[in-house]
Amino acid sequence: QVQLVESGGGLVQTGGSLRLSCALSGSILNINGLGWYRQAPGKQRELVADMTNGGSTKYADSVEGRFTISRDNAKNTVYLQMSGLKPEDTAVYYCNAKTNRRTYWGRGTPVTVSS
Repeated sequence: QVQLVESGGGLVQTGGSLRLSCALSGSILNINGLGWYRQAPGKQRELVADMTNGGSTKYADSVEGRFTISRDNAKNTVYLQMSGLKPEDTAVYYCNAKTNRRTYWGRGTPVTVSS
């Protein structure tokens, strides 16, 4: 079992920045990939960014160059640094951890970008 707890969401103006955190606990050694997803009202959940254990990253086209995913192994935490925020980035952001057996999700943290 892997537990994930997101934090850092909030209200920010267009052009602002936020850093989301996802604290990991449990069977962390079984994790082979981490990611951030988001779900806006009335829309499907979508990938924002993900990272393999080897450090390879992938970003949605809509956030490329503005968002950065990173991991601090000493703190068992994965981050999503978001800058140049736009109203269309408004969503609930979820942390995700993949093992060979299943995928785990946090409960999400809301981000609202005002215009």
